Order: sequence, then structure tokens, then C-alpha cells
Amino acid sequence: MGARKHNRAEAIKEARKSQYMASLNNVPTSPRKMRLVADLVRGMNVEMALHVLQFSTKEASNRVYKLLRSAIANWEAKNEGARIEESALYVKEIFVDSGRMLKRVQPAPQGRAHRVRKRSNHVTLIIDKREQQAKA
Repeated sequence: MGARKHNRAEAIKEARKSQYMASLNNVPTSPRKMRLVADLVRGMNVEMALHVLQFSTKEASNRVYKLLRSAIANWEAKNEGARIEESALYVKEIFVDSGRMLKRVQPAPQGRAHRVRKRSNHVTLIIDKREQQAKA
């Protein structure tokens, strides 16, 4: 590996030390429905995102709420004694990828059959500290 590539890899590795992530695989809801919930909390402060997810009426919000709690627990494991309220944590990235698709058959009239695709998804959530702007 070249020196420039090596320096860039070290910089990325150093930046990831302040990020904490959690992922959820094979969630049995369609990715489209999960993306609606993910778009609600992207970029929000962690406390505000927890409240939004807790009171959302969408079924997928319960799963994202638990995923966010898991990412916070990962942060707490590294930063013992630190409080969430005092740290400036926010949802840096949340993305939903398509998972496996179960293919089923539904009977249709005149001896035909229609394909039913039962979709699932993978959700990845990354929280990070918000950099405070120093006022001079």
C-alpha cells in the first residue's frame, strides 16, 4: 500500500473511533416502509430521535427505537460515566438495504398463480459526537 493510501486509511480509522454503530439484519418489513422511519431521525440529536420514534405510529419505528438504544449502549460501554444529555450525540448515518426476499405463490383465477414477494431489510445506524463550533 502506498504512503498516501496508508495515511488516508489511518485517518479514517481514527475518525471511526468517535463513531458508534448498531445494525439490524433480516427485519421482516419492506425496505420502503423502513426508509420512511429512517428519514424521520436522520441528522437528529439522539434524545430527540428517541422521543420521535417512541411516539411514532408506524410499526417499523419500534425496531428503529430499539436499534438506536443499542447504538447508545455501545457508546456507553466505551464512555463509562458519561451522560447522554451532556454529550452532543446525533444520528450521523442511518441506511436501509434490501435483505432476503421470500417468494411465495398466491392462487389466481383460471388456474393461474401470482408471485408474492415478502421483502426484508437490513438497517445500519451510526451515531457520532457533534463537533462544537468554537466562537472567537
